[in-house]
Amino acid sequence: MMETQGIVYADNSATTPVSPAALEAMLPLFSTAYGNPSAIYGLGRDAKKSLEDSRRKVAGALGARNNEIFFTSGGTEGDNWAIFSVCEQYAGRGKHIISTRIEHSAVLKALERLEGRGFEVTLLEPGRNGMVSPDQLRGAIREDTILVSVMMANNVTGALLPIKGLCDVAHERKVLFHTDAVQAAGHIPINVRDIGVDMLTLSAHKFHGPKGIGALYARVPLIPGPLIWGGGQEKGRRSGTENVPLIAGMAAALEEGTASLEENNQRITALRDRLIAGVLAIPGALLTGDPVRRLPGLASFVFEGLEGVGSQKLVLRLDEEGICVSSGSACSVGSIDPPAPLLAMGYDAKIARSALRISLSVYNTEADVDRILEALPPIVEEARKGIKEE
Repeated sequence: MMETQGIVYADNSATTPVSPAALEAMLPLFSTAYGNPSAIYGLGRDAKKSLEDSRRKVAGALGARNNEIFFTSGGTEGDNWAIFSVCEQYAGRGKHIISTRIEHSAVLKALERLEGRGFEVTLLEPGRNGMVSPDQLRGAIREDTILVSVMMANNVTGALLPIKGLCDVAHERKVLFHTDAVQAAGHIPINVRDIGVDMLTLSAHKFHGPKGIGALYARVPLIPGPLIWGGGQEKGRRSGTENVPLIAGMAAALEEGTASLEENNQRITALRDRLIAGVLAIPGALLTGDPVRRLPGLASFVFEGLEGVGSQKLVLRLDEEGICVSSGSACSVGSIDPPAPLLAMGYDAKIARSALRISLSVYNTEADVDRILEALPPIVEEARKGIKEE
């Protein structure tokens, strides 16, 4: 694991450390190769080459064409851009959108905004395992449905949704399909041609790239409407000088991650399964999300008997032991509300408040898992004892 003063970092679903390859790709673009890619002199042409080389790498990692990749500031922007763009362009055909109750707030808040503009939204209900099915989608599609947006992997439970099957159903009815792949990209194999999605969102800091950069895939001939007006960068769809260093870092991280995906995932999955087995040995511990169809490194738990204790107390106690985990989405920091996906999956609000998300990466080790499994049981027992004494 990367040295961080003895800290066990196990919150990789929130963000990841920048890989050496990504850092190496970025540094020259901050210092010596700093030209504006729109400039026609040498430094500008070098920056433009780096920009387009990065686009090629991102496209290659996804099985896409170079001209189908648009750079963004991250997952939230990408989700918003995809959803608002489709609704703006296709509103004449209908104003019905389908998504799920377990989506990230970047999708759900965008849909709320659209409801205020006269669109109608149907949110599919997940099962207890956090899944929605193609049959559910088939029953929800209407003549006026213009977009389906379903995440590829849930950010709280790690459950992997059946995107290809869902996409096939949408296309049977000639409905566009967007997937938020922020938690999945760089962690599982993704080929947009095989899956068939029309639009896909990713964010670099989830796969050992820098923060503040991401990408939107939009299948040709679909072209996203302009997001930002100005100088006409990104084929006139997102104006503003491109952040070439961060783009290069993202491309390097994604290329590196996908090149060694199978080997890395075997090791990470083994660590995850060891972690799950150890946590489930704690009386009253329950695994959330599908036990099989899940991300290689993510495991999420709730704990019976801790209904009166917010998971933030568990997170803070583990932090005192030098272990970084979370209670759910990083975007809900400071909130005492239980993770919304767990409520949608049918968990009682009280037990959902005890949720603990532990997410591993290629930099974690068996020793890290051992430290978590050594520290967590007495902390859970201590919390339960505190409830009884109150």
